Amino acid sequence: MSEMDVLFAALRQAADPETVDCIENVVRHGADRDLNRINALAFAGAHHLDEEKVIAAFLHAARMGAFEMTWNVLCPGCGGVLDSGATLKTVDRECYHCALCAAGYEPTLDEMVEVTFTVSPRVRRIAAHDPDRLPPLEYYRQIFFSTGVDLPDNLEERFAHVLLEEVELEPGERALVSLQLPAAFVIIFDAVTHSAQFIDVQGEPTDERQTLSMVLSNGHAPNETLVLRPGPLRLTLENHTDRRVLPNVCVAGDELHDILGHRRPFLTAKRLLTNQSFRDIYRTDTLDVDQRLKITSLTFLFTDLRGSTALYERVGDLSAFDLVRTHFRVLHEIVAGEAGAVVKTIGDAVMATFPSPDRAVAAALRMREAMLQLNTERGSEDLLLKIGIHEGPCLAVNMNDRQDYFGQTVNIASRVQELAEPHVILTTEAVVDNEQVSEILRDGGISSVSRMEELHGIGREVRIFALS
Repeated sequence: MSEMDVLFAALRQAADPETVDCIENVVRHGADRDLNRINALAFAGAHHLDEEKVIAAFLHAARMGAFEMTWNVLCPGCGGVLDSGATLKTVDRECYHCALCAAGYEPTLDEMVEVTFTVSPRVRRIAAHDPDRLPPLEYYRQIFFSTGVDLPDNLEERFAHVLLEEVELEPGERALVSLQLPAAFVIIFDAVTHSAQFIDVQGEPTDERQTLSMVLSNGHAPNETLVLRPGPLRLTLENHTDRRVLPNVCVAGDELHDILGHRRPFLTAKRLLTNQSFRDIYRTDTLDVDQRLKITSLTFLFTDLRGSTALYERVGDLSAFDLVRTHFRVLHEIVAGEAGAVVKTIGDAVMATFPSPDRAVAAALRMREAMLQLNTERGSEDLLLKIGIHEGPCLAVNMNDRQDYFGQTVNIASRVQELAEPHVILTTEAVVDNEQVSEILRDGGISSVSRMEELHGIGREVRIFALS
């Protein structure tokens, strides 16, 4: 039995077998490109698989060493990868600059950090394991652009329409390039060093040769836009790095924007952090103690059992413990089933996160039904579950050696739960205003009644909604 056989046999024990079979088939028979920086959501869609099962399978595969997990910081404008690392701990800058867009961005985990999976060389060697030997456009496709940029299959053909010149330079090499500048906005760009020079070509055409020099280095500083006239240009390019570079000159018009402008969903760091499989597998190996990473929108659900102390008195410690443990197991299963994750439990309370309000509301409704069913089976109202939900911005932090969340959104969600009565789900306006939540409530015939409440420690009134 080969090492690949052993790895995938073990993976079938940890993840969904059907999903693992599909991954193994792609590893054995797929193209090299299909195994580099895999977009888990696109993979699920292409193979008609459940997204959560695909994410879980790749997470287990990465933990076993069959795949390498990469966290990529993206430019929200062009979708280029500004930085990559093996863990989220490498996202440690306050600002990331994109030379192609000439803009800087503060990183957030919602859409600026993607997580991808590349097959390990021990399982199968692919071309992207040696990126400096990839053809230029394959480098752009597989290394520079994120998996959220839906590049066309005929990229070479499309890009030829805007390309004026393309050069490959080995370390220390220098090239002289002669070309004709059209009356258009032109970009000289290298995806390896992220070096860029913008040229606004305007005015009367000239027959006189214009000259321009560009040094490609790892510390390339942003340049101001140059103004040149349509006509001949002699361009000098110098590679001052220890790697091959791939500068090209292209027209930055509507056609280029169309080539790069199509987007598709990808696995964000936010979604992965609120994934139960990720939290179970990676536990503390996520953030450094001093990291404070922003999330612009995350949904928090808090639960607690009312009267649990009286429950222990009424039915005895052993029966109460078994019942509370059953309640925790059911809540964990429901949270994971709605693409969420349990962040922590405190006494009889649960704090969970979800990527969107609709998944949290769906989970809350299932929780309420599950507790009613457990009570019916026991013939008593022993499990009186209180549920509160709120959505908003927060910080992902490391607290007590585990990945946690901090901010006013967390505080409000907790306070809303404290006001809840058993079997009545309390939410905030941010939750019920969500379009998908409105559909869930409408389709389920669930009414909502609002009132203003001043939440303890918040210092202002908040409109809350009771779902019944």
